[in-house]
Amino acid sequence: MSQPKIYYRYSNVHGRNVFYREAGNPQSPSIVLLHGFPSSSHMFRDLIPALADQFHVIAPDYIGFGQSDAPSATEFDYTFHNLTEHVSGLLDQLGLNEYVLYMQDYGGPIGLRIFSQRPEQVKGLVIQNANAYMAGVGDAAKQVFLPLWQERNATTEAAARTFLKAETTQFQYLVGAQDPQAISPDNWVVDQALLDRPGTDAYQLDLLVNYQTNVAQYDNWHIALRQHQPKTLLVWGKHDPFFIPAGAEAFLEDLPQAKLVWLDGGHFVLDEHTPTVATEIKAMFAI
Repeated sequence: MSQPKIYYRYSNVHGRNVFYREAGNPQSPSIVLLHGFPSSSHMFRDLIPALADQFHVIAPDYIGFGQSDAPSATEFDYTFHNLTEHVSGLLDQLGLNEYVLYMQDYGGPIGLRIFSQRPEQVKGLVIQNANAYMAGVGDAAKQVFLPLWQERNATTEAAARTFLKAETTQFQYLVGAQDPQAISPDNWVVDQALLDRPGTDAYQLDLLVNYQTNVAQYDNWHIALRQHQPKTLLVWGKHDPFFIPAGAEAFLEDLPQAKLVWLDGGHFVLDEHTPTVATEIKAMFAI
């Protein structure tokens, strides 16, 4: 069977060019893939064709990430609210009124903002190592983020900058992997090349500081989840040191009908587990 064709497109949203990958029949159920840090829609390069036979797949790059516009921190206010506004604007431009949201890492706060704003459009959630509970924040993240949120200064910024280093980017892909030699180095090479662009460190630090606004929304998101009970699939790399397994289990308190699938992986799992993830998504959401 031939591979589905993937299209690489741009759309002008609120005056900025947003890049997105698109595949599948637009008449099929839509699934929107929301990437994590420090990645882009590139992280879904294997999952997109695995889903496109039964879904209309959209995978955007946030402003400042991947192939989307990356204005400087003085030209654009890098907040999770503003990143969400550009994703929502893209979905509106594409005329998507019903879709499943796949959320990984930064995709969590962006997707849950969309869900809380327009729950009638969101027909389901796929949550892959995307946290929404303090119980799910591992020590590896707390040690950096909590001091930064208490006071942004030279010392706390220096600690946060470790998240922008090449060795950390590589670590995020390899940690918890069953077979590290099965993880493509394209992951961290592509991500790091974008992180190393002049000025990128400034707005990435702004986003790390702004992440505390996501934590402030946790209670509201929990209320929305309990109220609307979206059909939910949790696929979680159980060796993730940043968003630990307790974060997956916490979702089940608000979404008792959700399905939780543990994966033998870390923060990023798709290099080794795309077939499993695609099968689970199709079993739950395909028509």
